[in-house]
Amino acid sequence: MRWSYRIARFRGIDLKVHVTFVLVLLLAAAHGSGQGPGGMAFGVLLMLLLFACVSLHEFGHALAAQRYGIGVREIVLLPIGGVALLSRNPSRAVQELVIAAAGPAVNVAIAAVLIVLLGFGIRAGELDPRMLLTARGEPSAAAAMVWLLKANIALVLFNMIPAFPLDGGRILRGLLGLMMDFGRATRIAALTGQTIAAAMGVLGLMSGNLVLTVIAVFIFFGAGATYAEEQARTLLTSLRVGDAYNKHALSLQENDRLSRVVDYLLTSYQPDFAVLRGRRLVGVVSREHVLDVMGRAAGDPPVSEFMVRDIPQVSHLLPLDEVRSRMAEAGARVAAVYDAHGYLGLIGAEDVAEACMILAYMQRSSVRPPASEFPDRVAAPA
Repeated sequence: MRWSYRIARFRGIDLKVHVTFVLVLLLAAAHGSGQGPGGMAFGVLLMLLLFACVSLHEFGHALAAQRYGIGVREIVLLPIGGVALLSRNPSRAVQELVIAAAGPAVNVAIAAVLIVLLGFGIRAGELDPRMLLTARGEPSAAAAMVWLLKANIALVLFNMIPAFPLDGGRILRGLLGLMMDFGRATRIAALTGQTIAAAMGVLGLMSGNLVLTVIAVFIFFGAGATYAEEQARTLLTSLRVGDAYNKHALSLQENDRLSRVVDYLLTSYQPDFAVLRGRRLVGVVSREHVLDVMGRAAGDPPVSEFMVRDIPQVSHLLPLDEVRSRMAEAGARVAAVYDAHGYLGLIGAEDVAEACMILAYMQRSSVRPPASEFPDRVAAPA
């Protein structure tokens, strides 16, 4: 989501627009160019109104997610629509249902308001009822409302297609999850989505509809990605943080210099280094921090000047999937692992990804996953 810029903020959620969104406005202006400058401006206005509805749709998802304690990093408007970036996926069927349905429900509410307003216009004789059945007319408030009504109905119908990553696919998974294991519900919903996407792709190729073909490809790979994410979540719940953190990591002291970290980076595969005061963690230095300091600072400063002090803390008893979610919610790629006696070490995104990869290979082979050293499901907060 690079090249996205914040245009608003609500309930702690940034609303961003991607630079490629300008292409949509240019196309809208070109579409209305037959009616002169006024038509071009009207086309741009309609597109802005449409994406205002898309933004409200995504805020519907986001606020529903926050209701269940799921963090929302941001909402990004793209040429193909909007996306709400949740810190983690819902793991319960009811949560999935509510969050997925909240977006289309917003569009239904917008359409209902527009129908009421248009009904008043028809009753007052200010709007020709035939306009509801025709294409966009001359630039006017009535024409804008009619076009926006049709657009919101189309958004609801399209998003209710039962295929990941569309809302309909998530609603299908939520409904199936009420009757069966969530992992199995995900497999069925993902396969359904890929089947529908394949049919859409064939139809798009046969009819020469490039847009439909692109949408089909997007849905097909989105369904696959969602299934892969659920597989990863299932695998990572089988292992504790205490089984996967780096127990043999190099560490630093506060008075160590930048040159020491550079030497560690060159001679080890470790990307993150704990900065200790005795046995107490006081900060973390990552590869990205070092490169940033080398690019803007001269000399050989101590690590205490550029280390990150605010590090998420997790219990060694937490499942790996839980610590991955906590790092995502905190916007961090590394967390500090603690037990009842104090600091143990660091666990990073690379450690979690590697554990997931190894567990996946073990699952496909005859090798049994190692028994956790920490079998208790109860994890006390650090």
